[in-house]
Amino acid sequence: MHATFGDFKKLQIRIGLIVETEKIEGTDKLLKLKVDFGDEKRQIVSGIAEFYKPMQLIGKQFPFVVNLESKVIRGVESQGMIMAVDVDGKIVLLRPHKKVPAGSFVR
Repeated sequence: MHATFGDFKKLQIRIGLIVETEKIEGTDKLLKLKVDFGDEKRQIVSGIAEFYKPMQLIGKQFPFVVNLESKVIRGVESQGMIMAVDVDGKIVLLRPHKKVPAGSFVR
């Protein structure tokens, strides 16, 4: 299946700064992230707890897809998705190589 450039343009990918994190009780994989996008803060649930401790993420910037429909995961609303690479079953989070303003659009 091929995606068109128009398909790609439908995604809104912005850089967010993680300001709070916590493990979701009763799960091994899920973290609840509070992410600052400059003009708003969002709550995002991600299955990265096997690979990252909550405190490792505080104060770091990552790209997020922000125009996905909200989804409730294990009773917690998620308002986006963090972007990552899967390397042999291990998650590696993507990061800008230098600090940029929170909320910057990825193009």
